[in-house]
Amino acid sequence: MKADTAKTLRAFAVELVVYAALVVGYFFLVLHFLGDWLLQLELHHRTTYAGTAILLIIGQAVVLESLTTLLLRMIRGRSE
Repeated sequence: MKADTAKTLRAFAVELVVYAALVVGYFFLVLHFLGDWLLQLELHHRTTYAGTAILLIIGQAVVLESLTTLLLRMIRGRSE
């Protein structure tokens, strides 16, 4: 039972680190490529900015979750 718990905890820690790295990378990519545009959108078109921000959040969730799942499947496939 302890071995299963340790294996699950290790897998969770790896997933957490991978997901955190992807989120930080996503943040800096959006900041670099869309930062100025989002600032102007916020200042002049608040409703459009709100919708765009929600779409970016949803897109981040879907893409990063899929990417994390794919990476972890590849990692687990090699280790077994």
